[in-house]
Amino acid sequence: MGRGRAKAKQTKVARELKYSVPTTDFDSLQRELSGGSSTSQRDEVFADQRADREGHSREDDDDWRH
Repeated sequence: MGRGRAKAKQTKVARELKYSVPTTDFDSLQRELSGGSSTSQRDEVFADQRADREGHSREDDDDWRH
């Protein structure tokens, strides 16, 4: 028992993925490709994540300027 039902479900899912038409948010895509403000926000997030991995905050990096 088991394999036939599992294979049928996989076939159904594969068919749905193959023939589905995903909706595209062209406004969001245009903002991303034009390099709007979301890019600078993303860079800040990556800098924060890198600082967290290294064990200090971005504010610590700014201390040398004072």
